[in-house]
Amino acid sequence: MDIVMVLPVAFLCSWVCSAVGLPAMFGYILSGIILGPSGTNYLKSLVQLETLGEFGVFFILFAVGLDFSFEKLKKIWKVSVFGTMAMMLIMVLIGVSLGLVFDISPKYSAFVAACLALSSTPLVIKFLDKGEGVSRHREEKDPTETDYGALLLGILIMQDVLLGMLIALLSSFATNSSATEDGTTLAYIVLLAKILGSMVGVLVMCVIASRFLISIFFLHISKLHSKEMMTIGSVALIFSLLKITDVLHVSMELGCFVAGAMIGAHRNELVSDVEKLVHPIRDFFAVFFFASVGLHVFPSFVAYELTVIVWLTFAVIIIKFLASVLVLSCFLPKRMSPMKWIVSAGLAQVSEFSFVLGSRARRLHLINREVSSEVSAKSRPQIILSLGG
Repeated sequence: MDIVMVLPVAFLCSWVCSAVGLPAMFGYILSGIILGPSGTNYLKSLVQLETLGEFGVFFILFAVGLDFSFEKLKKIWKVSVFGTMAMMLIMVLIGVSLGLVFDISPKYSAFVAACLALSSTPLVIKFLDKGEGVSRHREEKDPTETDYGALLLGILIMQDVLLGMLIALLSSFATNSSATEDGTTLAYIVLLAKILGSMVGVLVMCVIASRFLISIFFLHISKLHSKEMMTIGSVALIFSLLKITDVLHVSMELGCFVAGAMIGAHRNELVSDVEKLVHPIRDFFAVFFFASVGLHVFPSFVAYELTVIVWLTFAVIIIKFLASVLVLSCFLPKRMSPMKWIVSAGLAQVSEFSFVLGSRARRLHLINREVSSEVSAKSRPQIILSLGG
């Protein structure tokens, strides 16, 4: 019954955060800190809370998949695909290099750099909407249709895809860790090939299903004129993809993302209907996920490392900005070159999904608690600075 207290405390904390202009997400994390081991230690059923939090991850990634748009990506696919991968590679190389200088394991420094390389899609869309004075969704003057808006969204979409792949790889490496115990390069190559092969198989299957089955499936459900059946049908689709990807040892999280992308590919009133029905479920379980993140945040650690965290926060912002400028200078045509400054500024912040990656890796015992705390500690102030801007 102690889990029952999570929602009231999360509500009060998120209310305070919203009142001062911070995302409700910080209130959820704060509730976990207050009720967890570093606070009152009220919560005893930590495993149950983290299990509920897993559903939060599933529905968060499903919502990300719903916003995935092949049409927007096609217009700027070269910059979106190769530019995003180049930015990630540069961040990881810089992270590993700095890790070697400070005698940090390349495994940990590469993971932290990959987490910090991701930028927040909701934050960027919020600022695009504010600048244009319209909603983020399909309106007559969609802010994402502006040149820099489309470019930003294209890069962020690819980062969302990389997020799903990273989580899939984390889960698969953890599941198949025994296959790489000898640590040989060949063992890792074979494992990676198996994972990528399974991912390709899942994606091909889902493309076929999206083209020939999804519309028919939801058409028959819509004829029932029942919101309840539409909700259950959407959740059933998510859980079906969860089971398929789990059987193939790809990762259940990727199944959630793909389920959302299958529906999002249609870009019609179906997407809007599913979003309206599923988003409240996502928001509910997201409370438990971010509260479970708060269970593993220790204010004493943050206070002890405060000076380092502040300096690293500004360092990451600067490095991400310069890396984005460098990559965009190489990939953008001359007529679009001036956009690199505003696009780079939009990417110079850290995604809230860094929490998802850090928490997932910690639960899979791929990183230790200190590394997970570093990820969350460096992510929070940058999101605050982004919102303050």
